[in-house]
Amino acid sequence: MPNLRQNVVTEGVPQVVHCVSRCVRRAFLCGEDAYSGRSYEHRRGWVRDRLRELSEQFAVDVCAYAVMSNHLHVVLRTDSERAGDWSAEEVVLRWRSIFPEMRDENGSTVLPEGEELARVTSYELLLPA
Repeated sequence: MPNLRQNVVTEGVPQVVHCVSRCVRRAFLCGEDAYSGRSYEHRRGWVRDRLRELSEQFAVDVCAYAVMSNHLHVVLRTDSERAGDWSAEEVVLRWRSIFPEMRDENGSTVLPEGEELARVTSYELLLPA
């Protein structure tokens, strides 16, 4: 049974966690679906590339991973020292580079600047609710 993050992660202390994500309803993550005959093997590269991208942007190291036909295992290690030097602006820019809220007419990410960057990094927005 899953645990609440607050019961597992201690702030400021490096943590090593094993995460599992499963597909449901006979869906396939990778490999060949014997039922439909379709191959989803191309997704294995997508998962690997996304893990690399996320670990570069956030203070998390990917220690190990396994992409199975209908589920994914990832062993992660948090690195609070690396994130400790980040300013509020850098945190927002890292987050927005992975999860953009705005895109231009070509679909490219538009990162916040000026007033928008100041608004999203204001002290009130960074406080937990």
